[in-house]
Amino acid sequence: MTASAPRRLARVRPLSPAVADEHFFVANDAPDFGSDAGRSWTVVESPFGASRPNANHPARPGWETGTVVDQDSFTFLAPSVPLNVFGMAHNTGQAGRDLPPQAFHKAASSVIGPDDAIELSSTVGYVDPEAELTVVVGRTVRGLTLETARSAILGFTIGNDVSARDLQKSDELWISAKSQDTFTPVGPWIVTDLDDSDRSISIVHNGAELKAASSTDLGWKVDEIMVYLTSFMTVHAGDLVLTGFPAECARIHPGDTVVCRVEGIGELSNPVKAASWEEPPA
Repeated sequence: MTASAPRRLARVRPLSPAVADEHFFVANDAPDFGSDAGRSWTVVESPFGASRPNANHPARPGWETGTVVDQDSFTFLAPSVPLNVFGMAHNTGQAGRDLPPQAFHKAASSVIGPDDAIELSSTVGYVDPEAELTVVVGRTVRGLTLETARSAILGFTIGNDVSARDLQKSDELWISAKSQDTFTPVGPWIVTDLDDSDRSISIVHNGAELKAASSTDLGWKVDEIMVYLTSFMTVHAGDLVLTGFPAECARIHPGDTVVCRVEGIGELSNPVKAASWEEPPA
């Protein structure tokens, strides 16, 4: 059977006029993301079925299903509104595979979209970005097998598992290290039918390209991760699974820019700034 051609799905917010919390899903089938065709999107029904947080906003003029919209007319949001966000601990190479698979939860409230700021408090200490191939779950499911794991995957996006290293040392559950506000940038879109077996993963930090790695360097692979997670809990449509970070990273500070790259998906760019809740009033 011939494999389906990859397509992109995105959750977006119209710009004119911009309405808080409004979002629509759009699709694009162009193989060249930067071409004119790659910037022309079609409004589609939500790919997440009955997931209420991922339902399209009530239609506005010019945004009815089937309408073609230009990329300049909207901003990209995180590609789903997840109930759960998972990361995989110690999942690099044979050393990771020699250990049992282990997931950690990241707060869904830590998710931000492309170009949103990663905010660092003055006391957070050493913070690294981690570019990760990220699974977007397409349907609510429990008890997957290696034969059925792919049926639950809508596609892949890019996730940045921002991690406070000093807090990882003092918090064995990693909740304070991984779930701070803005610590899970995701996007800019979902790519369906992507062969994830050997995809370059890397970070560009303030314009400097750091050493890349590949999805082949993950200890536990995508299908195995999905089987593991659904062996003890239900995953839901729109949930995100960050699969691990095998490449090089560098400490980030306010004023930096971090670009996470995954081959075949694209780039996720976010500025870094001081935490807004610590800023003095104007």
